[in-house]
Amino acid sequence: MLLGNPTHLKHFIALDQRLMGFDPGTKTIGLAISDTSLKVATPLKTIKRKKFRDDVAEIAAVIKEYNIGGFLIGLPLNMDGSEGPRCQSSRQFQKNLEENFDLPMCFWDERLSTAAVTRTLLEADASRKRRSEVVDKMAAAFILQGALDYMS
Repeated sequence: MLLGNPTHLKHFIALDQRLMGFDPGTKTIGLAISDTSLKVATPLKTIKRKKFRDDVAEIAAVIKEYNIGGFLIGLPLNMDGSEGPRCQSSRQFQKNLEENFDLPMCFWDERLSTAAVTRTLLEADASRKRRSEVVDKMAAAFILQGALDYMS
């Protein structure tokens, strides 16, 4: 079920459940999870994209392990707020999730999330290799944290 606003998500999940944030890319999917109070996002992992059924298996394992009750998916809008080809890809990702999981979900504007995370990693003097290993899951956490802050 696709919801229009993240504030609606908390009405559809149980008190002991968490939200999972996604930063879907063409080669990887960054994952982050919230705490059960829906206040803090934590980077979790980066899935190297294969066939979608393999990605679904990894996502299903996370849902079970962390008691996930809903999804928040980054939507890469253009700077002027319009949607481009990357948004179409995120919307297709959401449709694929919806076909495999009966959980509430919504989109969150992810403009500049990867740039902000990359800048933070550069300031922390992370190597190029380390940045490439963590940027997607940290971007997912950045996206999820933005929505959690909005919901508060």
